[in-house]
Amino acid sequence: MATPEEFEAAAARSKELPGKPSNTVLLQLYSLYKQASEGDVTGDRPGGFDFKAIAKYDAWAGLRGKSQDEARQEYVDLVNSLF
Repeated sequence: MATPEEFEAAAARSKELPGKPSNTVLLQLYSLYKQASEGDVTGDRPGGFDFKAIAKYDAWAGLRGKSQDEARQEYVDLVNSLF
């Protein structure tokens, strides 16, 4: 499992990704980061025409039940694979 230090280093490194990551990759990074740092999503799903917020909520909600340790490791692995 990735340590909290490895996770924070990967988070910092993610800001320097080569090229422009796809929206799919950005949603994966977002949802894994949120799951690793906060756990399961809370609150109501955004409504209306805020499609970006809806996509982010849905991506995070898709990880419901995944442990924070698992999400931390997957996040570090994803960031490393993008370099």
